[in-house]
Amino acid sequence: MSTPGTPTTGKLYGVGLGPGDPELLTLAAVKAIAAADVIAYHSARHGRSIARSIAAEHIRADHIEERLMYPLTVETTDHPGGYRGALDDFYEQAAARLAAHLDAGRTVAVLAEGDPLFYGSYQHMHKRLADRYDTTVIPGVTSVSAAAARLGEPLCEAEEVLTIVPGTLPEDELTARLAGTDSAVVMKLGRTFPTVRRALERAGRLEDARYVERAFMAGERTGTLADVDPETVPYFSVAVLPSRIDQAPPARERGEVVVVGTGPAGAPWLTPESRGALVNADDLVGYTTYLDRVPVLRPGQRRHGSDNKVESERAEFALDLARRGHRVAVVSGGDPGVFAMATAVLEVASEERYADVPVRVLPGVTAANAAAAAAGAPLGHDYATISLSDRLKPWEVIAARLRAAAEADLVLALYNPGSKSRTHQVAAARELLLELRSPETPVVVARDVGGPEQSVRVVTLKTLEPSEVDMRTLLLIGSSQTRAVERADGRTITWTPRRYPEA
Repeated sequence: MSTPGTPTTGKLYGVGLGPGDPELLTLAAVKAIAAADVIAYHSARHGRSIARSIAAEHIRADHIEERLMYPLTVETTDHPGGYRGALDDFYEQAAARLAAHLDAGRTVAVLAEGDPLFYGSYQHMHKRLADRYDTTVIPGVTSVSAAAARLGEPLCEAEEVLTIVPGTLPEDELTARLAGTDSAVVMKLGRTFPTVRRALERAGRLEDARYVERAFMAGERTGTLADVDPETVPYFSVAVLPSRIDQAPPARERGEVVVVGTGPAGAPWLTPESRGALVNADDLVGYTTYLDRVPVLRPGQRRHGSDNKVESERAEFALDLARRGHRVAVVSGGDPGVFAMATAVLEVASEERYADVPVRVLPGVTAANAAAAAAGAPLGHDYATISLSDRLKPWEVIAARLRAAAEADLVLALYNPGSKSRTHQVAAARELLLELRSPETPVVVARDVGGPEQSVRVVTLKTLEPSEVDMRTLLLIGSSQTRAVERADGRTITWTPRRYPEA
């Protein structure tokens, strides 16, 4: 509380003005402008300010106006700190000018298009002044809300995720972000438009994309983004991927099949590319257990689950859907090319009747790599991957490959080792390997990696217990060089040195 005769500082307002139409000013914004002694606004070097033009009818002749003019508008400068250094100096100087008014007891309203704390210039004043002065931020209608309103399409609904990204991101990053979300808004177009368009196309989202220019301002334009001439795109424009709920898929003569690796467990293991393929699919096809790992991506998608032993039939079903114009994602656990669905799909796709159906394979984190990471780095040197399942190949072939890999001193990643009722493969493999490996060889027993029941233990080859191995277990058998060390926290880590000793 101030005492008589003690000067008091003024109040700072960050005033959101909305997207451009003065009628979208809030009552709180109008009151803040009316209460201010000083009206501050940013402008380019030409001196004109969109923010001031929006609020013009509320600015009085007795208002003190502070024009905060940017020293540069492109990323070329001879400032020793570069573009960022030049801007930081400008923000410091602008904040000092406003602080002088506040110290003199004047109330300052900083005008901001849209919302003050959403990609706005005001936020740089806020970070430098709000901890020193009484500050109130008046929110405004953002360009995101304005664009959705002008399009007249829902932006997101139910459990959909909205992603907002600047078009200045690198193209690969934009592609990943756009592929892996439901709805999106890309800000800051202008010169970035060609990059954003390519990213949307690479993400498989170009046909969904809308374009909004100068929403609620003079010269407003909306339309389909794919039809926009890049030479005509200003900075004040956005790309929008609206909600896809209730959105009818476009008619296609031919669809495609994408075989998607989901990793060893659920959604956290999906790559952005895989998530994008799942989001874009009309139909999801797969082993029911793996389909259950895929989160609900959008209403209207059809799921076709089946038993684990009908891989060829599943592949044929997916390819038939694609021939009818559907975009189909065949869901595979781990990596689809490692003892999984990619081979089955490609084998059927090689038949003449499916020759014109596009097929892609997207990688996923395979169980061996996930288990190795959980245990340390046991696959740090050469290794062999072998399935112990004798459903599709005879045990004699498996045994011969185990022996060859063991004689070559390779680390072994053993898939499909067995189940509670089928342990003879693990027992037989252990006895074979004990003929060629030290009984003290480290063995990683990894179960349900990435799942709620994850268990990763390090035992030795001689103490490996076949009865403890089930269908959700993967075994990593070390080479002669693999090391296992117990850490201070009680955890045992394993690694295989990258350097192999000379003979």
